[in-house]
Amino acid sequence: MAVTDEAITKIKQMIVTGELSPGSKLPREADLAERLGLSRNSLREAVKALSLIHVLDVRQGDGTYVTSLEPNLLMGAMEFVVDFHQDDTVLNFLEVRRILEPAATAAAARAMSDEDLAALQEHLDALPADPSVDELVQADLEFHRRIVAGSGNPVLASLLDSIAGPTHRARIWRGLTQQRATERTNREHRQILEAMRARQPDVAHAAATLHIAGVEEWLRQAAAAGNETD
Repeated sequence: MAVTDEAITKIKQMIVTGELSPGSKLPREADLAERLGLSRNSLREAVKALSLIHVLDVRQGDGTYVTSLEPNLLMGAMEFVVDFHQDDTVLNFLEVRRILEPAATAAAARAMSDEDLAALQEHLDALPADPSVDELVQADLEFHRRIVAGSGNPVLASLLDSIAGPTHRARIWRGLTQQRATERTNREHRQILEAMRARQPDVAHAAATLHIAGVEEWLRQAAAAGNETD
């Protein structure tokens, strides 16, 4: 493992220094291994590891390339890790979301165009009066995705997208077990959008905080009730 780590570090250094840029092709395996002072096997393992986290793209019959290294691509690795966490740790991710997403919402209140905000209004209006849980969850995910994308910070948007897995499940649980979940979610979404359309970043920040904190508090209560019955 130490040898593979060394190989990963050396390839990373080539990218960081600009010797390998996004989209560039790596030298032939034998040449690169000799150049870096590595065995071909350790180099092969390093390439495999870096391809799993979307740093490298192995194309059969063509060679290995550095990916675009765009934040949304690299954050996919975090999403992969997040999915392994059990439901009892979902609160940790909700806490992170509660810290970051209101800041993204405030930024979006300043940056999103009037046209984009009008489209967001249309998205809310398109939700059926009596949606299924799946429709509610998907509409909720899309609403928040558009806002964080509108923050103008692709790293922040990608990070928040990457932790959507467990929070997605929390929304499903909330929709299944809480009465008036649809009405409450729709009301809170409209409060967030109203503040954004009024170009009030601080108010939008507060509304987003309350919205996410509501999911978090419900989940805390559900977890506590579950522990009491164990």
